[in-house]
Formats: sequence, C-alpha cells, structure tokens
Amino acid sequence: MGVDGATGDEGVRRIGCSCTKDDFLPEESFKSWGNYVQALRETPNRFMDRMLTRSLDSTELHEIKARSQHEMKKNLSWWDLIWFGIGAVIGAGIFVLTGLQAKEVAGPAVVLSYVVSGISAMLSVFCYTEFAVEIPVAGGSFAYLRVELGDFIAFIAAGNILLESVIGGGAVARSWTSYFATLCNHQPDDFRIIVHSMPKDYGHLDPIAVVVLSIICILAVLSTKGSSRFNYIASIFHVLVILFIIVAGFSKADTKNYSNFAPFGMRGIFKSSAVLFFAYVGFDAVSTMAEETKNPARDIPLGLVGSMVITTAAYCLLAVALCLMQPFQLIDKDAPFSVAFEAVGWSWAKYIVAAGALKGMTTVLLVGAVGQARYLTHIARTHMMPPWLAQIHPKTGTPINATIVMLTATAIIAFFTDLGILAELLSISTLFIFMLVALALLVRRYYVSGETTTADRNKLIACIVLILVSSIATATYWGLSDNNDWIAYVITVPIWFLSTLGLRVFVPQARNPKLWGVPLVPWLPSVSIAINIFLLGSIGGASFIRFGIWTVVLLLYYFFLGLHATYDTAKESGENKIGDGWKKVEEGVVSSEAK
Repeated sequence: MGVDGATGDEGVRRIGCSCTKDDFLPEESFKSWGNYVQALRETPNRFMDRMLTRSLDSTELHEIKARSQHEMKKNLSWWDLIWFGIGAVIGAGIFVLTGLQAKEVAGPAVVLSYVVSGISAMLSVFCYTEFAVEIPVAGGSFAYLRVELGDFIAFIAAGNILLESVIGGGAVARSWTSYFATLCNHQPDDFRIIVHSMPKDYGHLDPIAVVVLSIICILAVLSTKGSSRFNYIASIFHVLVILFIIVAGFSKADTKNYSNFAPFGMRGIFKSSAVLFFAYVGFDAVSTMAEETKNPARDIPLGLVGSMVITTAAYCLLAVALCLMQPFQLIDKDAPFSVAFEAVGWSWAKYIVAAGALKGMTTVLLVGAVGQARYLTHIARTHMMPPWLAQIHPKTGTPINATIVMLTATAIIAFFTDLGILAELLSISTLFIFMLVALALLVRRYYVSGETTTADRNKLIACIVLILVSSIATATYWGLSDNNDWIAYVITVPIWFLSTLGLRVFVPQARNPKLWGVPLVPWLPSVSIAINIFLLGSIGGASFIRFGIWTVVLLLYYFFLGLHATYDTAKESGENKIGDGWKKVEEGVVSSEAK
C-alpha cells in the first residue's frame, strides 16, 4: 500500500505493497534535480515559514491522520493503558540501576532519589495527559509540540525521542540476554558470539537479543489488542514477583542498615535521581496509543496517572527492601536483589528475581515497540520522514512499516554494541522532551491565536523566558558549585517563583481544557520545567556531547530533506494559506479554515 503524499486521488486509490521513489520522496522538490537545487536555494525562506507556522488540533486529528489511509482500531480501555504503563516502565531500570546508585551515589537515601524522579515523571504525566485527551493521535509529544511550538521544535524533539528509543531498546535487549544467562546458570557471554577481530565494545555479538526483538516485532505488528493481552498477562506475573521481593525483603530487614541513611548528602540524592529517571521512561509511549483508545477523556487520565502512581510506589518499596536487607556498601551493583537474597540465605530467590526481570524487560520492549512505531508513523504523516512509514495495514490496523524499521534499527544496535556503551547514554533526550511538553502546555493555556492580545503575548513570553533562564541558572550552578555553596539559589529560585506568580496574576488564561485539564496551572507545569532542567544539570557532560552530535545529524537531515518535504506537503494541502511571517504564529494554520 503505497502512499502518494497527502493529496491526490492516485495516492488514495493505489493499494498493495510498493517501494517506488514516490513512496519515499513524492514531493515536488524531489521530482527532479533542478527542483531540488531550487528548493535548496529557498532554504532560508522555507525554514522561516516552517519555524513560524504552527499546526492546529483539527489538522492533527483529521488531515494529518488521514494520510495513513486506514484508521487505527479503537480497542483499548483505561485498564489496558494502566497495564501498558506498568509494562512500559517497570523493567531493567529497577533491577540494574538501583544497586549501582545505592552503592556508589546515594546510599539508602536512593529511595528519596526515586521519589524526586517520580515527582518529575508524575508532573510530566499530567502535562502529557491534557494533550493526549484533547489531541488523541499517534504522534504523542511530536503532535503536541507541532501544535504549540511549531514544526522545527517538534522535529528536533521527535528525533531525540526516537534515538532514545532505539538505544534504550538495544540496552534492554542485551540485558535480557544477561538475565536469561543467569536463569540458566551461565555467564552472559556464554550466549554471545565473541569476534576477536572486532573492537572489544562491538565484538560481543548478541543473537539472542535479535531473536527476542524479532518476536516482539511480530507481536507488535499483528495486533495492538493482542499485544495488550500479552502485556496484561505478563505484567500480572511481574507484579507478583515484585510483591514477593518486597514482602521477602522486609521479612529479612535489619534496621541497622539504615543508620547511615544519606552518606553522600543531598548532592548524591539529586545526582542519583537524574540517573534513576531512566527507570520511569516509557510512559510517554502510552500517550501515543491515544488514537486507539475507546474513550480518551476517561481512559487516558486513568491509564497514565494510575500506572505512574503504582510504579512510583513499587520503586520506593523495592529500594527500601534492598537497603534494609544489606548494608549499602555490600550491595552488588550488577545483580543487587539476587546477591542480597543470597546474603540472607535465600539463594533460590535469585531465580525468581531473574524471571521477574526477564518479564519486565520483555514488556518494556513490547510497549516501546508499539509506542515508538506510532511516533514514527505520525512524523511520516507530516512528511518529515518518508510517507511510506505512515502506512497502516487495513487488516491489523497497525503501522507495519514503522514498527519493522524501528525494531530493525534496535536489533542492529543490540547485536553489536556493548551494554556499557549504551548505558552511558542516559535520559537527557527524554528530560529535554518532557521540559518542552510542559512549556507547550503553558503556551496552550495562555495563548490562543486571534484572542490573546499583543500585550498579554509579550508578558507570556517574558515570564516563560524568566522561568527558563532561572531554571537553567539553578541547574548550572548546582552542577558547578561546591556542596555547601548556596548563595546563587537566593537569586535564581525567587526569580523562578516571581516569574510563575507573574504569569498567574498578570496574564489571563486564554483557553480552558475541554475535557480534562492539568490542575494548578501555571504552577504545576512551571515546576515540571524547573525539575526537568535541574535533573539535566545533574547529568554528565558525555550525554550532552551525544545530544549535540545527534542534534547536528538531525539538522543536516532536516535542512536537506525534511524541511522541503514538509514545506511542499503543507503548501499542497493548504495548511499555510494564512498570512506570512509572525502572522502565522498569531493566526495558526489549518486547512479546513483556509479552504
């Protein structure tokens, strides 16, 4: 089933598998070399056009979605979303990261690190939920940012989410092999192919990871509801394992292990929380399933918030149980729970832990595959990526091409790359996206094209800039200053507070949520922005280097391909018929109005 772009009867009539040039680059700019050279000459003007143009809710809900030809099946309830959320989030993070952070970074106070990370994740969940209820499409944060902050910001954000998905999926798949080896009383490398002629970090080939990802791909392609049922059954088993670990751990607790609760101080707690945020990554994939929910206004809030509350409580209880079983100095950073049970004389329990970890990683891979394929599908609907990736199969109602492409990339990473290399790429992209979504929510509530006055718009911009600058200054100072140096916070924190208060008092809300809204606006999204930026300040410099390199790659793709494809598609479909320059930001764009 080829797709010939957003318009034209020929593209709608043509069905069946095809891989022609028009399935990948159907836009006018790519019809000939002459057209492409002319498009490159117009790059500055085209970039300003796309930079200053916002989509609207109705564009995402109707016209963009229609470019997939077939509808996704609406067969998910809030119950499905809760279990998808649990399956997406509770995976390798709790079983691998807790030991390392408790032993070397936070001590028993790692439970507070999970609380801080959980609060940040919950604030982001609230922001995501309002968008997902009002714009229930497969694009998730990409669609939300396209509506409020424009194409360019949405593309940069989406590119980082997809990279994080591929790298995270590869890391989880290789961890799956390691835990499977433990379950079989083998070393992880016993099940890998060692190629001595290749570099050490890339020569431990992992065919089991590829097989697991292939099975996940088949499940994700066949049926979203079928994937939900599998996830539901597997997650029940996982919850039982978690309950066993908590109950058994508390039964072997020694309160003396809590005598030195925070050996590394507050800095250790916050530094650990930035890393442990990785353990909460995954709920954003659930928001991409909004297009397939039966009643988004009810199901999405219950599903997202419910799963995050359960996950945070489970993480905190698991962390407490681990640190009560063993002194934090003796915790094993690679297999913390298994070694802790051995230390208290329950060696047999390590098999239960390994089985629970395998199940958790399996559902993380499955929900990640389902969610990230939908990101890619919606990006392709806008032609930022080839429209071939936007195809929805008429029988399964799933995005087959996007699913296969995403999992193929993940399998390649998992097959070659050592887990240590992947583990260094932390959650910087995700924190960046969550910060942008909270920012977009403030724009959505306080700015409506054609209604917000120029004075109110300028006050909104000033308040947002001050919130961002004060948050960045606080995070930077935290990252560079000594433990006992607090003087700059006396300046930066009041600026953040007064900026948020000024937004609350002096800028009237221009839009009220139609179905479900985030409470305590602007405080809640402003706190979300501040916490996410603060956690970014606790991440090492290597992650920022990776973030910068990948962003450069995204920019090269955007300016040579994506920009021209989206520009042509928008012009052909009538998305941009209103005004020029900043007027597009003022009026918005939607073809239904333009026509």
